[in-house]
Amino acid sequence: MELLFLTILLVTMAGALASGYPVAFALPGSAILTILLAAVTGWLFTGDTDAFFANGGPDDWLSAGVTSFRFYWSPERDTLIAIPLFIFMGIMLQRSKIAEDLLVTMAQLFGPVPGGLGISVVFVGALLAATTGIVGATVVAMGLISLPAMLRHNYSKSLASGAISASGTLGQIIPPSIVLIILADQLSSATDQAGATRQEAYKAATGEISMPSDYGVVSTSAGDMFMGALAPGLVLVGLYMAYILITALLKPQSAPSVPYEGSYDVNFAKRVALSLTPPLALIFIVLGSIVGGVATVNQAGAIGAAGALIMAGYRLHEGKPGAYWPAILALGSLGALVLVLRNFDTGVMTMESGAEQLGVALAALCVIGLAVALGWSGLRALRTDNTLQGVMMETAKTSALVFIILLGAAMLTAAFRAFGGEELVRDFLTSLPGGFWTQFVIVMLVIFLLGFFLDFIEIAVVVVPIVAPILLADPSANVSAVWLGVMIGLNMQTSFLTPPFGFALFYLRGVAPPEVRTLEIYRGVVSFIGLQLLALLIVGLSPPLVNYLPQRVALTSETAPPPQNPRLQFCLEQFLEDEYAAQEGVIRRAAAEMRMADLTGLPRAIRRDLEEALDKAEAAPAAHAAIMTAERAAKDASGAFRPLHAQVRSIQGRVRKLEAEVKLLRTEARRADDAETRADFTAEADAMEAEAAALTARIPAEWPERDAAYRKLTDAELKARRDYRRTVDDAAEPVLDMIAVLREADAVAALREPLRALEPLLDAEDAKAAAAQFREARLLFRGLPEVSRIRSAIVRTRRELDRRRPRRDRARKAYEDAMEELESEIAWRQAAATSLLPALERYEAAIRETVGVRRLERLPRRHALAIASCQANHRDISLSF
Repeated sequence: MELLFLTILLVTMAGALASGYPVAFALPGSAILTILLAAVTGWLFTGDTDAFFANGGPDDWLSAGVTSFRFYWSPERDTLIAIPLFIFMGIMLQRSKIAEDLLVTMAQLFGPVPGGLGISVVFVGALLAATTGIVGATVVAMGLISLPAMLRHNYSKSLASGAISASGTLGQIIPPSIVLIILADQLSSATDQAGATRQEAYKAATGEISMPSDYGVVSTSAGDMFMGALAPGLVLVGLYMAYILITALLKPQSAPSVPYEGSYDVNFAKRVALSLTPPLALIFIVLGSIVGGVATVNQAGAIGAAGALIMAGYRLHEGKPGAYWPAILALGSLGALVLVLRNFDTGVMTMESGAEQLGVALAALCVIGLAVALGWSGLRALRTDNTLQGVMMETAKTSALVFIILLGAAMLTAAFRAFGGEELVRDFLTSLPGGFWTQFVIVMLVIFLLGFFLDFIEIAVVVVPIVAPILLADPSANVSAVWLGVMIGLNMQTSFLTPPFGFALFYLRGVAPPEVRTLEIYRGVVSFIGLQLLALLIVGLSPPLVNYLPQRVALTSETAPPPQNPRLQFCLEQFLEDEYAAQEGVIRRAAAEMRMADLTGLPRAIRRDLEEALDKAEAAPAAHAAIMTAERAAKDASGAFRPLHAQVRSIQGRVRKLEAEVKLLRTEARRADDAETRADFTAEADAMEAEAAALTARIPAEWPERDAAYRKLTDAELKARRDYRRTVDDAAEPVLDMIAVLREADAVAALREPLRALEPLLDAEDAKAAAAQFREARLLFRGLPEVSRIRSAIVRTRRELDRRRPRRDRARKAYEDAMEELESEIAWRQAAATSLLPALERYEAAIRETVGVRRLERLPRRHALAIASCQANHRDISLSF
């Protein structure tokens, strides 16, 4: 029955959409009606409203959609706030005719080049995509402005319409894109589910409760999606431009050059600069602030909205006195603010000196100047054809549409899960031969077809939450969420162009002149669809195009993970293979020179630790070589073992599902009220048990032996990695600790006088007050390494004085122990700081980027770039499951 109601749900939704019913109401309406119908049917036929749900009841699933939608608005998931900001930015740039200026100017600039007018359309389409992210608006704007110009200059109708349609869809993939924001939001939830599924699979396969963290599914964010989509978007733009240029060279009559009737003089250069520089600067600031880690996506959206308003302020006032005053004021305020922030501490809560107060006051004046510029520009936009009001209304309507669809899709997804749809999809995909790539191709084909009928928002919020956890959980491909999101975005962009239902074609048909026939528009986009499919293939086969930039930014930023992060170790050890080959002699010479240093003045334990550290450093290259040997042995054996592993794990997975079904049926049989129902459940459970036994019998007899042999190889590799990491940590840590100790030798010596000043307190009449001063003395040790014994003695002194009956003799003994320990520490530290510290620093510099790299606070840039390149490729980890 659940399957029947699932069919009713899908048919109801498809019928509502086909009839032209608004999507925002078709999605939740079909979900509510189907859930209520299932509840009523269950009550009429069984007396139980929950009877025809896979689990739970109508109350649970009616509220599940709203509950999941509320999850979007938790403080940790505020990415959707960026949507209205980017929508405002795009609509403002279009309504203020900045986009039109850009099209006209670029056409004049590129016109003399063969196919130059078409190339300028692609170029401007890319710029508009980077500022609007709205497909319909971009296609309509370029169709109204550039299509008549292209036809007037004898461009092929099909080539012109194809270039405009394809360029208009670039907003789907070139950041900042609303599609990417929504995909990032959906994928962040999908990664949580995929991670839990992978954890369960690892436990079932190995029996281990905890899974190595580098086997986990890494989540994504809107910023990561923006960075990941940048290179594929540029690849697509390059393919479009190259196609138009080649077409123009091979068939000059299809895309003739358009000579500029004016002259390329200073005035033309000024017009080009004025039309091109502000949008490019805005794009650079918005995307650059995200890529550079300066701003979050929300903050970048606010920057973009403010920048668009400033630009509209001078464009709408063009030709009038003082047109550029608001923009000049804004730029001046921002420039002054940057200077103030560089030269003053502007922390309001921490300002103390007059200079800091001056800095805060100057920063406040700069902010006021920027606010005045924004208000001034907004007033101009409001007074000029009521532009600001129109933009705000359009932004509100578009944003409301997005969020209503999100709510409706959340309810539809909840209903889909209520009737077991998610399990059906998972069972179907996992049963397909060919593993991940077959599943992926099927999913992409479904998304491609859905793009004929549904907008990108519906696809992103209905389909992605269902299929993404399945694809991301597969350890054989181990794809990143960023790569999957970009591939889905590229795919949806392709479907928006495909005749006869592509939305971009409808937008262009609505504004194209009558002489451009619909068939010519369809013919024109065919080549561009082929280019998009080529781009999809290129990105699919080259994951670094997507993954490298997010990885690079993450590993080189101020908030980069430390080198000891478990997720970095595999790639770090891969990188160090060549480093050890080149540096082994350097390491050994440095260790030999360090052994020649005079260590006799050091405490025995410290001297022993340093000598053991030198031994470990000399052993590190061999320990690392053991990793590579074990890894190669496991890799050599994996080729023959992989088919058997896949076969057995597939059988075992099906057996586990049958066993879970049997368990449920046995439970239902025990709960059944009549003997006939109990017998039916029991018979079904027995049949499933027999099926599970038959499947188990199909496991090849050689499996246990070959599995044990392969596990022995992988265990040897894991042991080699653990041994190496322990070796290099033991080699570097004592050296770094000793350097830190000796660098603070003078600071420890400076404790002598403050601690001596405490001695009279031992005989003070008020022991409680004396104890309080000894308690304050603990602050003297803050930040000093290896002074715990001195501090402990001072603490004992305070405790003896703080008793109800102070024991002054014991307090004095503890104090004398502290001073004796202090003098001993000062003596050896100052001597070693003079004789030993330079040698230690030279040795640490020699091993810093090999043996000692795991103990650094941050990865060296060279290491970070190599690891980013390594992690940008997907690694098959299925044999560990």
